[in-house]
Amino acid sequence: MTKEILEITGMTCAACAKAVERHVGRIEGVNSAVVNLAAEKLTVEFDDAKTDLDKIREAVVKAGYGVKEPRENIREIYMPIGGMTCAACVRAVEKAIGKLDGVSDVSVNLATGKAKIVYDPSKVRLSRIREAVTKAGYEPLELESPNQADYDKARRESEIKNLRIKLIVSAVFTLPLFYIAMGHMVGLPLPMIIDPHHSPLNFGLIQLMLVIPAMAAGYRFYTVGFSRLIRREPNMDSLIAVGTAAAFLYGVYAVIQIMNGNHHYSDDLYFETTGVIITLILLGKLLESVARGRTSEAIKKLMGLAPKTAVVIQDGKETVIPVEEVEVGDIILVKPGEKIPVDGEVVEGRTSVDESMLTGESIPVEKNPGDKVVGATLNKNGTIRFRATKVGRDTTLAQIIKLVEEAQGSKAPIAKMADVIAGYFVPIVMSIAVIAGLAWLISGQSFVFSMTIFISVLVIACPCALGLATPTAIMVGTGKGAEHGVLIKSGEALETAHKIDTVVFDKTGTVTEGKPVVTDIITTGTVGETELLQLAASAEKDSEHPLGEA
Repeated sequence: MTKEILEITGMTCAACAKAVERHVGRIEGVNSAVVNLAAEKLTVEFDDAKTDLDKIREAVVKAGYGVKEPRENIREIYMPIGGMTCAACVRAVEKAIGKLDGVSDVSVNLATGKAKIVYDPSKVRLSRIREAVTKAGYEPLELESPNQADYDKARRESEIKNLRIKLIVSAVFTLPLFYIAMGHMVGLPLPMIIDPHHSPLNFGLIQLMLVIPAMAAGYRFYTVGFSRLIRREPNMDSLIAVGTAAAFLYGVYAVIQIMNGNHHYSDDLYFETTGVIITLILLGKLLESVARGRTSEAIKKLMGLAPKTAVVIQDGKETVIPVEEVEVGDIILVKPGEKIPVDGEVVEGRTSVDESMLTGESIPVEKNPGDKVVGATLNKNGTIRFRATKVGRDTTLAQIIKLVEEAQGSKAPIAKMADVIAGYFVPIVMSIAVIAGLAWLISGQSFVFSMTIFISVLVIACPCALGLATPTAIMVGTGKGAEHGVLIKSGEALETAHKIDTVVFDKTGTVTEGKPVVTDIITTGTVGETELLQLAASAEKDSEHPLGEA
């Protein structure tokens, strides 16, 4: 007989426990099935020659409950994904990763550009997940590392730099293109050699030459957009690619007609439409990327609370090492005015520590041998030695940062709904564009007018805001909260926060400034205010206690 313990989710009462026991107990080969409702665990004994864990898990699911995977076999990673531009991209990445065997959960956040993936390494390798992302048309980037903040910053700066270059190239060619195409309509002068009335062919050819570099600056819209269209998973890039390509191709057709002597086609060149659309979209992408970078400042500020180095006692000598190299068990020296680098336990010395960054309490806490100290708190007035107990991602500050990052990366219920809507939005828009164009053509309008309608519907209906608004709002909200010491656990919690009608505060420094100040001076009849202040100041001038400093 084999005995296994499974974690069951979704049980709320004794009837649920009985239902699980009944469904599992019916399986041939199961000797006993006992549920501990309080611990949410199922203990099952079975003959592994007749049944296996997969059948038992299947029975639990059929009963209407869930089975948690054993955590030792589960890995959770945050993978930065390059190339995502809208909610449809999010849906495509989630779909590509989610269908892999061994992936139990995947959540992609457009604002952070990261995918949270929970998977079983024994069933699917990380390289297979990367391959799935690549096949979906996106770029899986390096996983988070201890220097992830620096990596993210460098990646964001590189992205902004590339977008800025593309925007400049596109704008440099689009501005003269727009002037040539539209200037003569409002009476602006044009050289006779490219004037549409005197040289219609030159008028068309110069626009053709100007629009090509602008399109090259936005080449990614075409590579990604048409690739997604071929795979029948169109996204915002597909709308831009089809719309601008249609305008460009019609412009080329018009130039050919001008060559054949049909000079009136010089009125129907739409090259400037292509150039202007690409330039404006690139401008939007640049502004969006800059905004996303700013929303990450809260995380950077939190990371900046921790010192970069630590003084470790090795063989009786003081050695300064990067805080990343501190190991559990190291003895660390901290002098007055220095920050404590990692979590630990005091082994020698006495001091007071300002823990306001963690608790909000402005009064320093006395620390003696055996007391716990927390990384990033400030040592006030004594020298101590302490033993490191938690380092790296296990420190209290790292856990706070992780909580904020997870909250920024989480999806509020409304964001999940937006992702679902966006998945259907693009194909519906493309269908409407085709129907609108055909309807005008059938009703007797010219091909040029019908093509204009088709292009207009495509290029104005981009679902960027749909997919970006909610995650960006969550990032800004959780980031601002973290700056003020308010940690928001998830997007769902933030969305529900507006329903709060009662707030209970448990400590000083939460609704106050956290710093004691002198508010009133009460004197006796024999001593005046000025003299009393002088006496108090003299007594407290060498004190570092917050009340003395006040």
